[in-house]
Amino acid sequence: MLWKCSVCGLVFEGDSAPQNCPKCGAPKEKFNALTEEEAKKIYMSDRTNDIHMKLTDLAMKIIKLAEEGIEINLDPPCVALFKQAKDEAWIIKQRSKAEIAGHVSRGKW
Repeated sequence: MLWKCSVCGLVFEGDSAPQNCPKCGAPKEKFNALTEEEAKKIYMSDRTNDIHMKLTDLAMKIIKLAEEGIEINLDPPCVALFKQAKDEAWIIKQRSKAEIAGHVSRGKW
């Protein structure tokens, strides 16, 4: 069963709510049991949220590599490719972050 802290929004999994919220310390009474439908959304989106976080992490690694290539400044075609890679990685990162934000706003986190 899933329980949601009404103070900070932490979702806890267990047979009952915890004595205190692991995030904010709120007492057990501040937890509400999620409906089956709400819990299903969370379980179904768990893996896709992880994938979006990984994509964001990988995009940041591409950005750092591209910045290194730009700094080396070997020749104009290389620099142009690194700048393009950096820009495209930024877009990928922002798309995944926006998708995660959308999931959170719809109770899928």
